[in-house]
Amino acid sequence: MKIISTQSDSFKKEFDEILARAKTDIKGVSSIVTQIITEIIEEKNSALKRHIQKFDKWEVKSDEELLISKEDMKKAYENIDENLKSALHTAYDRIKAYHEKQLPKSWIDFEKNGTILGQKVTAVDKAGLYIPGGKAAYPSSLLMNAIPAIVAGVEEIVVCTPTPNNEVNELLLAACHICNISKAFKVGGASAIAAMAYGTQTIPKVDVITGPGNIFVATAKKLVFGEVNIDMIAGPSEIGILSDSTAKPKYLAIDLLSQAEHDEMASSIMITIDENIAKQTSIEVENYLKTLSRSEIARKSIDERGAIIVASSMDEACELMNEIAPEHLEVMTTNPFDLLSKIKHAGAIFLGENTPEPIGDYIAGPNHTLPTGSTAKFYSPLNVENFMKKSSIINFSSQAIDELGEACAILADTEGLTAHAESVRVRLKKDN
Repeated sequence: MKIISTQSDSFKKEFDEILARAKTDIKGVSSIVTQIITEIIEEKNSALKRHIQKFDKWEVKSDEELLISKEDMKKAYENIDENLKSALHTAYDRIKAYHEKQLPKSWIDFEKNGTILGQKVTAVDKAGLYIPGGKAAYPSSLLMNAIPAIVAGVEEIVVCTPTPNNEVNELLLAACHICNISKAFKVGGASAIAAMAYGTQTIPKVDVITGPGNIFVATAKKLVFGEVNIDMIAGPSEIGILSDSTAKPKYLAIDLLSQAEHDEMASSIMITIDENIAKQTSIEVENYLKTLSRSEIARKSIDERGAIIVASSMDEACELMNEIAPEHLEVMTTNPFDLLSKIKHAGAIFLGENTPEPIGDYIAGPNHTLPTGSTAKFYSPLNVENFMKKSSIINFSSQAIDELGEACAILADTEGLTAHAESVRVRLKKDN
């Protein structure tokens, strides 16, 4: 695994390449995605069926075949191993409990002059969840996207997932059953995003679309934003690790590889203050690569998008990691909480050697749908508020408008909006 030092003359160039890790050629696929969206808008189910035959390699003979039945979900749930069933329920309960703490509250405030101001929080009516199903299917992604929508109080949840050769992952079906999903469809890629954004004869139009996907899915989400809300534009998975001389190289190596095995575009970056730890971790990475089931994918990711940086101090290490703003950040130091105040940008922060990133993927409770490609500088993890919106509440008394009306009218005059000003002043003329 490549090791670079902040003291190297070439460090700035090499670090800039790391920061550019998430730059993807959206322009290169935008014309293709635009065409797919246009076809869905104009032809609806007919286009969906054509796209499924082209990309997922099976023929949809009727609209009903697009729907995944609740019976199939229940059957899959009943047939899975009892230990796995228990694990899914444990994950569900922990994710639900965590997200319930996020619920925003409506509030009302009363001023002395009779003014009433407040905020009303309501769930969106319909949410669309995109769950990947290409190289691998992720039941955990269904839980992570569905549960905050359930907690928010969304009335209708729509799930779309690709089904190559018309095969649906059994664990995904079981997760749908646990979440009581009633509308799930065998549609993937940009077609699914367009269908949920604009609606077809079978798939309802939704208000918000969440969930990860490939560059075509990400581009489609970007293009339909405004017609619907979206959670974020997520790219390939990534991990950052901060370590000192007390970290265990075996832990560091396998944690770096836990993201590298996702796909070739994944990024695994460690910053340490100990050169010996850097070398030992690189050796352990090589040892583990010989044993992984997805070793070819992990190898390419590590070789092309992985790096170990040796920093001169932990302060410098934190500054560099804040620039990277990773999706997942592990802090493997003697006292990890001591660094928490120095960490500004990360999707999720994992503190201590007993908190590997996969704990967050499955069982801890916080959401694993996280900002990637440095967007943690301005995006947050998927949460309950992605499925809710706020309305302002305003009520002025007679006394309140007498006190504040003229100031309001003056501001309207300043902007040349005479009807605005008169709308207030007419209420100040009590004889009216």
